[in-house]
Amino acid sequence: MLSQLDPLGILEADLDSFVPSDLITTIDKLGYYGLDESDLNRSFQLPPTTFIGGENTTLPLKEIIHRLETSYCGHIGVEFMFINNVDQCQWIRQKIETPGIMQFTNAEKRTLLARLIRSTRFEDFLARKWSSEKRFGLEGCEVLIPALKTIIDKSSAAGIDSVIMGMPHRGRLNVLANVIRKDLDQIFCQFDPKLEAADEGSGDVKYHLGMYHERINRETDKNITLSLMANPSHLEAVDPVVQGKAKAEQFYRGDTQGKKVMSILIHGDAAFAGQGVVYETFHLSELPSYTTHGTIHVVVNNQIGFTTDPRVARSSPYPTDVARVVNAPIFHVNADDPEAVIYVCRMAAEWRTTFNKDVVIDLVSYRRFGHNEMDEPMFTQPLMYKQIHRQEHVLKKYSDKLIVEGVVTLQEFEEEVAKYDKICEEAYTSSKDEKILHIRHWLDSPWPDFFTTDGEPKSMSYVPTGLDEEVLQHIGQTASSVPLEDFKIHPGVSRILRGRADLVKNRQMDWALGEYMAFGSLLKDDIHVRLSGQDVERGTFSHRHHVLHDQEVDKRICVPMNHLWANQAPYTVCNSSLSEYGVLGFELGFAMASPNALILWEAQFGDFHNTAQCIIDQFISPGQAKWVRNNGIVLLLPHGMEGMGPEHSLARPERFLQMSKDDPDHFPEFSGDFEVQQLNDCNWIVVNCSTPANYCHVLRRQILLPFRKPLIIFTPKSLLRHPDARSSFDDLAKGTKFKRLIPDEGIASQNPAQVKRVIFCTGKVYYELAKERKQQKMEKDVAIIRLEQISPFPFDLVRAEAEKYANAELVWCQEEHKNMGYYDYVRPRFLTVVANKKSIWYVGRDPAAAPATGNKSTHLNELKRFMDTAFNLSAFQGKDL
Repeated sequence: MLSQLDPLGILEADLDSFVPSDLITTIDKLGYYGLDESDLNRSFQLPPTTFIGGENTTLPLKEIIHRLETSYCGHIGVEFMFINNVDQCQWIRQKIETPGIMQFTNAEKRTLLARLIRSTRFEDFLARKWSSEKRFGLEGCEVLIPALKTIIDKSSAAGIDSVIMGMPHRGRLNVLANVIRKDLDQIFCQFDPKLEAADEGSGDVKYHLGMYHERINRETDKNITLSLMANPSHLEAVDPVVQGKAKAEQFYRGDTQGKKVMSILIHGDAAFAGQGVVYETFHLSELPSYTTHGTIHVVVNNQIGFTTDPRVARSSPYPTDVARVVNAPIFHVNADDPEAVIYVCRMAAEWRTTFNKDVVIDLVSYRRFGHNEMDEPMFTQPLMYKQIHRQEHVLKKYSDKLIVEGVVTLQEFEEEVAKYDKICEEAYTSSKDEKILHIRHWLDSPWPDFFTTDGEPKSMSYVPTGLDEEVLQHIGQTASSVPLEDFKIHPGVSRILRGRADLVKNRQMDWALGEYMAFGSLLKDDIHVRLSGQDVERGTFSHRHHVLHDQEVDKRICVPMNHLWANQAPYTVCNSSLSEYGVLGFELGFAMASPNALILWEAQFGDFHNTAQCIIDQFISPGQAKWVRNNGIVLLLPHGMEGMGPEHSLARPERFLQMSKDDPDHFPEFSGDFEVQQLNDCNWIVVNCSTPANYCHVLRRQILLPFRKPLIIFTPKSLLRHPDARSSFDDLAKGTKFKRLIPDEGIASQNPAQVKRVIFCTGKVYYELAKERKQQKMEKDVAIIRLEQISPFPFDLVRAEAEKYANAELVWCQEEHKNMGYYDYVRPRFLTVVANKKSIWYVGRDPAAAPATGNKSTHLNELKRFMDTAFNLSAFQGKDL
């Protein structure tokens, strides 16, 4: 690019300094086109594709070159020629090439100066008061604040009334203060080391916190709601979360074109080029169930990533090249030219309003200090930082320019500076009165009607999750039929529907029907249900079939779930792109917007969640503790050792259980409802249901609870069609609830004193144990108890079972390897239940590095070996734990 983009003037803004030979950069280049110096004064007819002529249709060659240089070789560089849409390209040309189009009124210049003063003096104030504190200041790109405010002003004028933003830590406090308009004293008190935390969570550092604020936009005099999402240090992780929340708000408001709600994402140059989730998020931008109808991306391009130069940080010329994959125009601009920046921001906002597509603004700037204020950048970038130390501040440059132009006087400028400094000083004084930090004051997604005014649950109980017979019958009949006429379905699907109809007739349900009952009954109660993930419409294992396809008419589909009741909530089921990180983040954001929706993400196989580990570790597990925000997202993770090899067996339950916060060595004491109190105290719920009815109950409980917690469900594969893994409609009858533990209901339970061994287990292995027990004729000797909710651990129910079978030895049996699965989590909790007076013996596969064997024969031999141990009553005699 020939544009003068780098404010420092020492580094190329790009990595590609090659100038194409066909560009006329010197007079001798005219020969390339068969022209020479004598042609410079000749007039030429202008093509209809250019706007440089203004009112003129012909111009001298010298003037043509001059006007093109003015348009494309100044402080703005535009990338748009890759866009395969003539109207869009012409729209950009008109905005860039029209002579005199970048004019600003004096009032606009004064507004820009005032905003630049606030942005600059805010950082100066923090630097003076807390010189040794990390704050990740904006120095070197102070123009970001007026840039964001311009985008919001223009969008508000076009009808936008809600903006959801995501950004990294650099400049976050400044954005909170001067864009969102968080009270300054609330920001300043965060620097007080004596500030005590309220007891509502563990909190987070100040430059990670979010905020939600509704105010009047001063430029448009319209209401606008601004939400800055809280996020971790993991750069770009918040991108899909913002998109999900924006999509949800659009969905609930019926904003099908994105004319009311929009998202803005702020990025760093190194992260924008380096983090794969950026690419994943871009690829959601135009998918029907994921589009937010255009996002404005603002890259704060420091031309450095911590200590790493661009030349070793990316392979592409610009940090923004990833945006080309979705034909998003890219506007590069020199951040030391505030007017050029503001013009580009106006253009980006208008682009989004006009075309509802993504657009990128690349603010080519610098970082005045180190990565944080304590860091020494001269160690690694000595020449760059020598130039930065000489670099005049953009506020000084711009104020001098306006004073020379006569737009403001020096006195007016100094008064404006003094006025903001005074505001900061007064806020600093009042901030000293703040003694307690309330994290909920920084909540980015409030649910005002769901909780009490203090943000607490309105009760500590929930109604039973059972259903009326008529509801079960109605849902069952819809699930086994095609609601549209003249709709030809595949014979295989027809067979599945007939099978469902037979089950309903017999008041039975398999896994797919159990899920249908949960979703359908919630839709009846006006609860939106959204199921997203890879191949979820049919289901990885071809059991779900929530979207029926006409075999003779292309693209004609039917979603029976949306034909249940006249006034039901809508059901969204959508196959996602082949992304886990991006899509799980998106669904997490979607679940933030409202508590009255069941949002589910299903992994194609349970172990695929590990490419979304960042969302799980940084948002889902600690989200409430860090940011006091509830989230009821459901993860469906297909899990089970079925000889399918190391990649399609294990959903890694041990990882979720290790991050569960209940104390293994303490038996919880609650005065009220043990189940609900325990759920309220936990950070997430981990279950492995063994029956369709219990699966239905736990999904319904998720919505009927007076609070929201993430729910991790290890879902079955072979049990989807297992003849024993079925439930009667009686198990879902009115008054029934989710069973955290399913006791033995056979012969063993009738004579508990005679029982020699109690096997506790969870999930699919129960059916293998029950089959083996029957073959060995040991129903009197061995009781088998299923833990359906693993975390929080059902201490109360396990204690009742242990006391019931007081004479029996206790065994934990799992099909997973010993160092995986549930054993390390359940063992200390079992010992707490029995007050360390009994052993809890392990039965299962030996420790291993891989989750499962790839050899079918080995798999079966392992299964036989631990089944033999499970029913060998002398296996643990004489052994010490």
